[in-house]
Amino acid sequence: MTADPAPASDARTNAYRAAERRLWGIYGLEPTERFVELSEPAVRLRVVEVGAGRPVVFVPGTGGTGPYWGSLLRELPGVRAILLDRPGWGLSSPIRWAGRDFKRTAADTLRGVLDALEIDAPPVVGHSVGSVWPLSLATSAPDRVGRIVLLGGGPLSKAILPGRFLKLLRSPIGAIMVRMPEREGMLRGQLRGVGHGASVEAGRIPDEYLQWHMALTNSTDSMRHERQLVRAVVTDAGPRTAFDDAELATVTQPVLMVLGTNDPYGTPEIWREFIGRMPNAELHLIDEAGHVTWLDDPAAAAAPLRQFLLA
Repeated sequence: MTADPAPASDARTNAYRAAERRLWGIYGLEPTERFVELSEPAVRLRVVEVGAGRPVVFVPGTGGTGPYWGSLLRELPGVRAILLDRPGWGLSSPIRWAGRDFKRTAADTLRGVLDALEIDAPPVVGHSVGSVWPLSLATSAPDRVGRIVLLGGGPLSKAILPGRFLKLLRSPIGAIMVRMPEREGMLRGQLRGVGHGASVEAGRIPDEYLQWHMALTNSTDSMRHERQLVRAVVTDAGPRTAFDDAELATVTQPVLMVLGTNDPYGTPEIWREFIGRMPNAELHLIDEAGHVTWLDDPAAAAAPLRQFLLA
């Protein structure tokens, strides 16, 4: 593990870092960062830490990384939040996903980070595809993960078929999509599409959030790397990241799933059935929340997490 600063940054990286600082600033949070070097998989991961207290690891989805957790973390006093930039996402180096078992690689990567940080079995919070990570670790090395929180729907079940966006992203058109500059109107449309329309119209999503997301898309290679991941794990028959009944039955850790009723990735019925296959899991619904459950009402999203993580 190294706590050295990032390598010399080019103009794009500087622009992204500036947008990150502005977004962290509106939440009144002061993060620190370090970089972790792993040998298998061979990857250099950025780890950002915020707050003090019980260590809790956060693994993001495609919605963002780093400060996109900010409004949620502000509502979680007593938590030392350890935020990963997934491989290829944010300022972490990429992995070639073709030919790799995603769940095994996610578990190995997460275990490597915990080893580097000298943390035994912390609670782990995953969002969207990030939820695959703690469940993968729980099924392969159950002694290395504590309580598990799954935020929003994700590619965890065969019942979650790829929508139009993912189908386009993995197609040849996707190669063009990930090179197109993200504009504010486009981003607002994306947020509406994942259940945040009311918050977009009401101005509840800060301008700094929009500017940061555009910097993530335009000033890093995150979406190009995410397309490689999508092409490797998403099929018409369902995601290769899905968990079957036998795997879920082995997850004995307490599991909390927090789902917005406006989340387009699955339905409450699908997710009730999903968590019912784990022996110690529960579902908490947030009315009118979208896919990034804390983006619409951070306090409502944080309340069940506070009770569950600090129990």
